Amino acid sequence: MSTFNIQDIQKHADVIASCGTKVGTVDHLEGETQLKLTRSEDANGQHHLIPTSWINEVKNNQVVLNKNSEEVYATWQAV
Repeated sequence: MSTFNIQDIQKHADVIASCGTKVGTVDHLEGETQLKLTRSEDANGQHHLIPTSWINEVKNNQVVLNKNSEEVYATWQAV
């Protein structure tokens, strides 16, 4: 598992699955354990939460996950 500084995650950064697919955009951090995605890109207009444990690295204003897009879509939490 890569190490990263949670403070390096910027609002509006792209969230990229391990397969290279963009799965969302950062809205903000929910504490230090969850990342809230914007609802503007969701077909149903919902926010989604993903655990920060899914984050592999933060680079070039992107949050790169250790899950592929199918895993993300199947297990993220709608709020």
